[in-house]
Amino acid sequence: MAAKISIKATSSFLLVLCLTVILFFSLPCFSADPDPLQDFCVADLNSTIRVNGYPCKPVSQVTSNDFFFSGLMNEPSTDNPFGVGRIDGNVETFPGLNTQGLTVNRIDIARGGIIPLHTHPRASECNLIIKGKVIFGFITTTDVLYSKVMKPGELSIIPRGLVHFAANVGPQKAVVIAILNSQFPGFSTLPNNLFGSNPTIPNEILAKNFRVDEKVIAIIKSKFRNVTR
Repeated sequence: MAAKISIKATSSFLLVLCLTVILFFSLPCFSADPDPLQDFCVADLNSTIRVNGYPCKPVSQVTSNDFFFSGLMNEPSTDNPFGVGRIDGNVETFPGLNTQGLTVNRIDIARGGIIPLHTHPRASECNLIIKGKVIFGFITTTDVLYSKVMKPGELSIIPRGLVHFAANVGPQKAVVIAILNSQFPGFSTLPNNLFGSNPTIPNEILAKNFRVDEKVIAIIKSKFRNVTR
């Protein structure tokens, strides 16, 4: 009898805990983007007005096609130094996402390829492995690394704004679906930021940060002179 009461109490506690977590994360104050004030706001990509996003297309011009997107079916090229290709499902390719606080990207990583160290300043990121074997990792503000080698069907979460990376550690191409809770999450790649900025960061500053000679910085910068973002 005592065991049954204990099980019932535990189940009730878990139910309350789950509902509390759902309520906590569904509150507007915890969203990366502002809450929408209407059913939808299909982006008017032709408008020259930009006020924290795109203005709405007139409802009379909205069609069913605005709410459906087949771009992620395409296979992006991985023919680049990092061996990674990305197809963006964001407001600029999928106007129906405007004001919905959501971006869904497809990422293909060639064998041995990497997603370089980067951050998303305006979003958390959830990654679903579709194919292959990928190591995902992020670094906290206290310099702790959390990482795991993931296989198809597994999910990872990257907290908003933290530096993270991924690498294909399997024998074949990997495919990942990345879901971010902002229509404009931002993508700040650390190597490009540090060594390929325009105008460039002074070599002296970088040398002191990395505790190396300025000649080393000059060599590294030479690799980023024609970086395509």
